Amino acid sequence: MVGIKDVARRAGVSIGTVSNVVNRPHVVSPETRVRVQTVIEELGYVRDESARQLRAGRSRTLALLVLDLANPFFIDVARGAEEAAYEADLNVITCNSGQRVDRETAYLAMLAEQRVRGVLLSPVTDASVDGLRRNGIPYVFVDRLVPGACSVSVDDVAGGALAARHLLDRGHRRIAFVNGPAVLAQCLDREQGVRSVLPDPIVLAAGGLDVASGRDAGARLLAFTPRPTAVFCANDLLALGVLQAMVAAGVRVPDEMAIVGYDDIEFAAAAAVPLTSVRQPAARLGRTAAELLIAETSGEGQHEHKSVVYKPELVVRESTLRP
Repeated sequence: MVGIKDVARRAGVSIGTVSNVVNRPHVVSPETRVRVQTVIEELGYVRDESARQLRAGRSRTLALLVLDLANPFFIDVARGAEEAAYEADLNVITCNSGQRVDRETAYLAMLAEQRVRGVLLSPVTDASVDGLRRNGIPYVFVDRLVPGACSVSVDDVAGGALAARHLLDRGHRRIAFVNGPAVLAQCLDREQGVRSVLPDPIVLAAGGLDVASGRDAGARLLAFTPRPTAVFCANDLLALGVLQAMVAAGVRVPDEMAIVGYDDIEFAAAAAVPLTSVRQPAARLGRTAAELLIAETSGEGQHEHKSVVYKPELVVRESTLRP
């Protein structure tokens, strides 16, 4: 690799002058700056960012650890975080736990070793962040309300209640709720919201939060006698899987089965039967979380943990609009 010494030798200047051209060009005369920059381009020199960060004692890299990058919701979260980081001249690396505790633990250990500036995380389990605490690495919870820590979330209890109340208002009385893994706080909160409206909902636990798990839940719903007339799913991917199962079985949506999802990902509106969904402002969650983390790691003044909670919004589409 071409080093700063190579550039200095070719340009006939000191190493300090090359460093100034790269980092503080305004202190170098125009003639010298042009000569050094020409050599940099000829040799293809790239400054050693890791060494620069080591000297500064602060990384310019944030990390984002998400539950499942196959879910477009987390893509939008990452987009919002990246925009905020870019504006602050920082970068973001994204890690995918795949809803697995072992992968989450391994990623967080690696990020601690790399001494990242801070971590944005949507964890499978809160216990995984112990290593970050021990190493003094700041973190912000995304899509989770966690007392005593910085967090950005949506009121999932209210979101679950919104969906259940909508189905009641549409005249449904036999309503099912397809939930995700019980270890996830978001799933528990959405179920709590459902139970605050429905005294005795039919609750099915899905193995994951993906389309395949939704298809499996849909097959189980079809076996009920009498069958529910409406189903609310813990996220849109589950709801799209249920929709696939209903269409394959010849069950008309919404006439025979109304379906509500959660997140309002782009695919919800583009489904064969456009999906009613509880919207979360995913990109705003990512941006706000990144802004909190950047503020905490800027070193300006005393930091106080802050929790930002957004309100969910029900977006009604054809999957529940039965005449």
